[in-house]
Amino acid sequence: MSSINRRDFGIAVVATMLLSARAARAEDIAVHIDNFVFEPAQLTVKVGQTVTWTNRDDIPHTVVCAGKFRSKTMDTDGTFSFTFTAPGDYKYFCSLHPHMTGMVKVE
Repeated sequence: MSSINRRDFGIAVVATMLLSARAARAEDIAVHIDNFVFEPAQLTVKVGQTVTWTNRDDIPHTVVCAGKFRSKTMDTDGTFSFTFTAPGDYKYFCSLHPHMTGMVKVE
């Protein structure tokens, strides 16, 4: 391989890695916490996708799925992300406000 071909090959590899990373982020799912509600309250994702919760309320919230995941207390604009690696129904709630509930179905 000439030095030009190696350089072009290296550029192609880096470009492919960047595109793959962007594609993965494009599949991430957002849930917003606003006015004591998870929005959307229910969603369906594929194994390997990441859901990110963002607190838009002026008071703290958490995201808890018993035995699966637990966020720290999130202040305004705080976030929590979880990547789902197994299919199933993941019911979750806010431990500070248990009436706030949601569900992620993973296929």
